[in-house]
This record gives sequence, structure tokens and C-alpha cells, in this order.
Amino acid sequence: MNGADEVVAAAPGGPPPAPLDWKFSQVFGERTAGEEVQEVDIISAIEFDKTGDHLATGDRGGRVVLFERTDTKDHGGSSRRDLERMDYSVSRHPEFRYKTEFQSHEPEFDYLKSLEIEEKINKIRWCQTANGALFLLSTNDKTIKFWKVQEKKVKKVSEMNVDPLKTVANGSVASSSSLSSPKTHLANGGCQSFSSLSNDISFPPGGIPSLRLPQVTSHETSLVARCRRVYAHAHDYHINSISNNSDGETFISADDLRINLWNLEISSQSFNIVDVKPTNMEDLTEVITSAEFHPTHCNTLAYSSSKGSIRLIDLRQSALCDSHAKLFEEQEAPGARSFFTEIIASISDIKFAKDGRYILSRDYMTLKLWDINMDSGPVTTFQVHEYLRPRLCDLYENDSIFDKFECCLGGDGLRVATGSYRFVFIPCN
Repeated sequence: MNGADEVVAAAPGGPPPAPLDWKFSQVFGERTAGEEVQEVDIISAIEFDKTGDHLATGDRGGRVVLFERTDTKDHGGSSRRDLERMDYSVSRHPEFRYKTEFQSHEPEFDYLKSLEIEEKINKIRWCQTANGALFLLSTNDKTIKFWKVQEKKVKKVSEMNVDPLKTVANGSVASSSSLSSPKTHLANGGCQSFSSLSNDISFPPGGIPSLRLPQVTSHETSLVARCRRVYAHAHDYHINSISNNSDGETFISADDLRINLWNLEISSQSFNIVDVKPTNMEDLTEVITSAEFHPTHCNTLAYSSSKGSIRLIDLRQSALCDSHAKLFEEQEAPGARSFFTEIIASISDIKFAKDGRYILSRDYMTLKLWDINMDSGPVTTFQVHEYLRPRLCDLYENDSIFDKFECCLGGDGLRVATGSYRFVFIPCN
């Protein structure tokens, strides 16, 4: 969350959750007091899968690290949700252990634009699992990669086909009967082979004791990460969002001016479904800041803009979605407009609730919850750091007013979270 650490939690109903011991950290591993944090080790992206059993993180060094949940394995592999259905008392908080890591992106250089492309992971998205393998998408500013992580058994040959008791010093097999083919060596170094076995050779009962079939055994398993697809050269501007479709076959990627639709199995082409680039760039008034597929309707997606609006589009209407099905924006209060109004209204992130009924959006000052069936205004608004409003001028001077913050909803739909600047957590009921 851009190095942010303040979280807003909302629990409309039910008993309050057990208190958590929150600790802020931008890197993994134990750090001694005063130890300098390396830039490449700072976490830049984090994502849970739908089950909550796996966690993926990306850092500025282009690495992706996977973690696996372990606290549910003591109860027959039941998920936390299943244990709650059985009224099982979950007495401890989730625990994750290191699973594997791999280098997702390397630094690149765009020679046409004389532009360095850093390896920092911007977004990670989990895809549907298949045959026990994990699939995920990761992206830096320009290139998206599709990864498959799977356990593979390490097979070793435990017994060779040569009996060591029947071998001689030079490694050849000692046998009374010769099995080698007679060869006539030619002057130029070639050789001419004749019949491999003569009629005079007879095999002893039970076969030749000095030869045996190799025995292959599996000693251990190892996790192997393999890049299956690379989706590149489709964005002129930095990628700010990737989102999986519920059909399990497609995903979208968005930059400041365009949203592209991809098929997971086809990396050579994509379809441009949203294009807000004007003919004359001087007429540009807003840019795309975030895009997200509906969690259950494969034809619906939403994207936010720097003007504080959210557009819901239907892919069934047209190939290029120039028009929107619904527009969500908050009406400006009379007399409340100032120099900073448009800047702080810019939405930096949006997320659909699990059931797809609500959209959570984050602008600089607030967190808003929208009902897709009510486009007149947000259902509720959470003030994240209202104490900064009198200091907007100072934040503008040091460019902090342009910082981007992400947001997320809990799996139960009762809690939301976002980031800020201070090491505090603010619960909201």
C-alpha cells in the first residue's frame, strides 16, 4: 500500500473480532536494530488467493515469494471457513510458512523510448488452480507474466544396470560370453558393424547375472516455478491494474489510457476494450487509475478515473466500450470546491466485494463503499485521515498529495482496509 500502514476496519454486525497484535514491516525476516533495509527487499505487492490458504508477495527486486497457511492442517485440512461453520473455536490467528520464491522480472531497457523498465512487481493476481498446481499473474510497469508453480518429485536412479561385483577396474563388464558386436575398423577411423549376436552364444538360465534393470525411486518433492506466458508490448504507459475474469480464461490489464483484454493462453495479441486517449493529447482531462472484473459476471467490469468517478461497463454492448452502463460519482457540495478538490478526488484503487454487489473505492482522503444498484452516491464513507485536510497545501508542496493507496475487503464482506501514513489502526463499526 505504498509503504502505508494505517488500516480502517468496518464490522457492521456481529461480535467484535479478537484483537490482533499488528506490526508494521516493509520487508520479511528478522532485522536487527539499526540494520539498513535494502531497496530491492521492500514489498511492493501482496495478494491472498480466494481460499486464504496461500499468500503471494512481490518486491522491488522483481521476486515473488509464496507462503502457505499451516494453522488449519491440524484439523484434517479443513479451511477456516469450514471450521467456523462447524462452530469450531478458532483460538489462534492464521499462520503462514514460507513455500517457495522465484525471480519474476528482471530490469529491462526500452531502446525505442530510451526508457529503463525496473523490475519492481506492481501487481499479483491468483488464477484458478488445476491438478494441484498454483497459477498466478505478476506484472511490472510493462510486462505481465503467467506463472505455474507445481510440486515435482525428484527421481533418482538407485540401482544401475551394472553389477559392481562383476565389473573390472576399467569399468567394463566381466563376462565369459562376449555380447559386443564384431567390428571391422576402417582406415579413415570409421567402423563397420556385423551381426550383434552370433548363433553360438547361449544365455544361462535366468539371464545374465551381471545385468539388471535400473531402479528409479522418488526421494523428495520440490516446488518448481515455470513461466508459461509473457504478455508484452501492449501498453505505452505504465500498467496500473490487472484483474482475472471469473470465466477462468481471460484477464484485463490497464494503463493510464487503455484497458486490454487478454486470453491466458494467447500472449501474441490482446483486444483493446477501453480507450480514453483523445485525438489531441492537450484535450486529455482524466486518466484510468484502476480496473477490476466483476467476481461472478464475466461480462462486467469497472474502472475508476482521476476525476473521482467509477464506470461500470458491459462487454456485451460493443467490442470497444466507449460508453458505460452505469456511472458512480459523488456530487460536489455547493461552495466546497477548492484548488485541491480534483486532486484529492482522484480514485487510486477499487475492489469488488466477494458477491459483486458493492464496490470499494479509495481516494486520497476517504474510503467509499458503493452499491452497484444505487448510482446516486456512496452507501457509506470512511474518513481515513481527515486531520490532514488543513495541511493540503504542505502536502502539495512536497508531492505527498499525489501518493496512491490501495484498499481491500475481507472475505466475509464485513471489514475493509486501506493505508495511510501513521502506525495506527482505526476500527470503525
